[in-house]
Amino acid sequence: MTILVLSGILVLAVAGCVCVVWAARGGPRWTRGVARATLAAGELARRSGTGGRRRSGDDTAAMGGDS
Repeated sequence: MTILVLSGILVLAVAGCVCVVWAARGGPRWTRGVARATLAAGELARRSGTGGRRRSGDDTAAMGGDS
């Protein structure tokens, strides 16, 4: 059962990515709506992620990065 749910989520994610590319190339009107929803869901997922910490300019300079 878990495999079916994860497979469904994977299919939806791939279909959303296809619609984003298709809409960027001037696809039908419905692809723009699906692409907008896919990008919004991706942004929501990115903002809700708690796995990493944000780095300030001082942290990147201490690590040898350009600031």
